[in-house]
Amino acid sequence: MLKFYKPKQNKKINRVISKIRKVDEVELQTLKRRISIAMGVIIFFMSILVIRLWFLQILRGPKYLKLSENNRIHLEWISAPRGNILDRHDRPLVSNRPYFNITWRKEDSTNPDATIRKMAKILKVDISEILKRIREAANYPPHVPILLKEDVGWPTLVYIENHHYDLPGIHVEVLPSRKYMFGNLASHLIGYLGNINEDELKKYNGIYLPSDQIGKFGLEKLYENILRGEKGRRYVEVDVHGFEQRQIMEQEPLPGEDIKLTIDLNLQKTAEQAMRGKAAAVVVMNVNNGQLLAMASSPPLELQEFIGGISNKNWQAMLDNPLHPFINKAIQGQYPPGSTYKIVTALAGLSENAITPETTFDCPGYMDLYGRRYHCWKRSGHGTVNLKKALRESCDVYFYNVGLKVGVDKLAKYAVSLGLGHKTGIKMAGEKSGLIPTKTWKERRYKQAWQEGETMSVAIGQGFDLVTPLQVCLMTATLANGGTRYRPQLIAAIIDSNGKVTKSFKPIVTGHALGTPQYLADIRAGLVAAVNEKHGTGRIVKMDSIIVGAKTGTAQVVKLAQYRHRPSTKIPYKYRDHAWFTCFAPAGKPEIAITVLVEHGQHGGSSAGAIAKVILEAYFQDRLKKP
Repeated sequence: MLKFYKPKQNKKINRVISKIRKVDEVELQTLKRRISIAMGVIIFFMSILVIRLWFLQILRGPKYLKLSENNRIHLEWISAPRGNILDRHDRPLVSNRPYFNITWRKEDSTNPDATIRKMAKILKVDISEILKRIREAANYPPHVPILLKEDVGWPTLVYIENHHYDLPGIHVEVLPSRKYMFGNLASHLIGYLGNINEDELKKYNGIYLPSDQIGKFGLEKLYENILRGEKGRRYVEVDVHGFEQRQIMEQEPLPGEDIKLTIDLNLQKTAEQAMRGKAAAVVVMNVNNGQLLAMASSPPLELQEFIGGISNKNWQAMLDNPLHPFINKAIQGQYPPGSTYKIVTALAGLSENAITPETTFDCPGYMDLYGRRYHCWKRSGHGTVNLKKALRESCDVYFYNVGLKVGVDKLAKYAVSLGLGHKTGIKMAGEKSGLIPTKTWKERRYKQAWQEGETMSVAIGQGFDLVTPLQVCLMTATLANGGTRYRPQLIAAIIDSNGKVTKSFKPIVTGHALGTPQYLADIRAGLVAAVNEKHGTGRIVKMDSIIVGAKTGTAQVVKLAQYRHRPSTKIPYKYRDHAWFTCFAPAGKPEIAITVLVEHGQHGGSSAGAIAKVILEAYFQDRLKKP
């Protein structure tokens, strides 16, 4: 039997082999642990990635889908045409015309700095002006357009359209702007538009864009909600540079409603032409319902200057104009009423039984009270004067006596009943209330007792008395119609875009004059005499076919004895008296009242009366005798 040889193992070798096996097992275990850790890390990060994908794709998916669509589809707002402003015969005073603005969308601009530099050259404006507009719009979302320039001309518009691929983010915005059919006619009534400011944007949250214009003054501001209309919408698909690819949907804007005024275009034009070059106001009112047929203030506002934003230079020039075009003198100018206030004094005297139409006073040209002499405007005096003569020739001494008999508090009571000393209620912003003084008022205001000499001044429309031209016209209309005081009305109707009247306005009675109809008739007779009899102060408006009643007034600005005997042309303009003229016609059955105030016009019977005559002739042109 064969026996194989089995070599004898070396113990040393065995120990080495044993050690190697142990090392391999340790390394294997270490490697396994490392692989497990690596797999755990990979699984952990993969889990985070899966959770994040689930969050973005599933939970927030609709939101990001909408954002994605917004990057592809732009919403463009289409401005609505503003409502027209019409006269009482539906003739447009204000309409609309196309108006082109240049805007910039930050999100569509690949190189904003280069684009802005280009646009500064194209628009011919200083780059600092554009940067200022961009800074002001810093809080706007990127998709909201920033207005760079308003109302650009055709050459600029054509250039931008021809190079629009080189101007990413630049857009032309077409807006309806105002077209003033008769220049600056009725500018203080109509008012003007201006760029919307941040406060207005907050006030009308979501209705306007930063590039919009909004009513800032006059009817444009007061009736903004009616005139503005409702914006339309246009959805367009754009590329990554913001260039339009195709239109997806369009919703037409809803035009604003028209406002029909009570104003008569022809009378308004006549009044403004007659006042040209003067600081003056005219009010023409229908005495039987309070409707205003004309209301004008001179000088007018330059309405064209406000389109696209008035420059600082032109704004400052209007502010510095000594004739004060920004003041609507018909409702904001407050002046001593002068002799027009004698209507109040006469009514108070009759109603309080202080006088009768036959009561007479002697006028030697002055009246003394407690050692002080109060002069009549006619230094030679009027002689013996009754009510009719006093109104016809505007005798101061007569009304000094009546005022003292009645007292200042009762004078105030009748003045207020005729519409003086408080706001008339006309729907216009900024109306002033004027001032009719009383004893209590002076005590409260000056901490002093009332003096009888002050009553004499008040009785002829001087002293503390202050009124507006609209108030004097309302007083005249109330006297003319027999004592009914109406709220002055400027708006006749609101008309929608289909021509349907959505709202009409009826006359509103706000009160009645104190005193009997006979007393009012006695005063009217005195005013008719002032126009149609010898020595009447209102003879300038005498007409052959129409009988007019009128009262003149000269309101002293300052009392300067050194100018007493000088020609009016030698008196500095700012020291000259204001001129009043107020009238009604026809005397038998009154239809209209006209009041004219000329600042520093000196004599009511000449400067203001001449304007009133032109308006009377325009109103009654069909009833005047032909030569």
